[in-house]
Amino acid sequence: MTTGYRVTANASLRERTTFGVPARAPWLVEVDDAAALEEVLALLPQVADGDTLVIGGGSNLLFAGDAPGAVIAMATQALRVLSDDGGHALVRADAGVAWHPLVMWTLEQGLCGLENLALIPGTAGASPIQNIGAYGTEVGEFIHVVEAFDRHAGTRLRLDRDACAFAYRDSVFKRDADRYLVTAVEFLLPRTPTLRLDYAGIRDELGAMGIAAPTARDVAEAVIRIRQRKLPDPAVVGNAGSFFKNPIVSQAQADALLVDYPTLPVFRGDAVHNRKLSAAWMIEACGWKGHRDGDAGVSAAHALVLVNHGLATGAQLLELARKIAASVQARFGVAIEPEPKLIGATW
Repeated sequence: MTTGYRVTANASLRERTTFGVPARAPWLVEVDDAAALEEVLALLPQVADGDTLVIGGGSNLLFAGDAPGAVIAMATQALRVLSDDGGHALVRADAGVAWHPLVMWTLEQGLCGLENLALIPGTAGASPIQNIGAYGTEVGEFIHVVEAFDRHAGTRLRLDRDACAFAYRDSVFKRDADRYLVTAVEFLLPRTPTLRLDYAGIRDELGAMGIAAPTARDVAEAVIRIRQRKLPDPAVVGNAGSFFKNPIVSQAQADALLVDYPTLPVFRGDAVHNRKLSAAWMIEACGWKGHRDGDAGVSAAHALVLVNHGLATGAQLLELARKIAASVQARFGVAIEPEPKLIGATW
């Protein structure tokens, strides 16, 4: 009898991704105890060919076909404060802990930093892989250590923030996805807030809430309200949140675009001479907002969000995404790329 994990053959993955598209895995292994990973990884080559895929909440995946090999789902759930010096606390979350409840739990403990990341779907273990970000904050800023299993060496590792090599929607875990399996994340969170209010209507939302001196919890509530208006609930309409990354271009290219499109939103990029453009603005300018091809569509509330109106396949959603990207390239000369990991297809 196995302990620490459960195995299902020929498993449906439709309910394990927020897009809700049909897909299957030859084997699904749900891991309840990270200590069982050695046994799980030794077992998989005996039962399944193809690359092993690790999933969390499935909020950053698009299956354009079935999984090529076994799928591991981290279901570990421990969440606790490791240390607290009164100014900062070190919080440890197992990979399977749901992200939004984690954010709200830290706020309940009087800890700050993650409030702008409220209501993002997914799990703690997935957060460093994509270096999730929203409303002027990236999770990598608050990550102290990521615990991972190195599948190449067969050993457990603790990678500090520098070793994680965080960048915009990127990390060492994303760049070397077949090597690292995230098992837990430690966050170093302050008790004194440094609130970030100057992004995407947060101040206006706080004003509408009648709050002049906001707390971190108030900022989280403002973010939740904005996201609920702009982004469809995956439980109602299948989606993976923002489908496209905001492109990074040179300052010269941004300046040239502003001559022809003076209302194009432009933000500071990841380097002094880089600029980040609003993919949503360009997609909407190309007429895609609210567009629908069968059950594959673009949200009428937010042009960055691709939606499954019910029976769309991953391949149909990917086809639509490629059309959108081609039109943005043709009009603006800017390449946009998907945020979700594509399974069964390449971009």
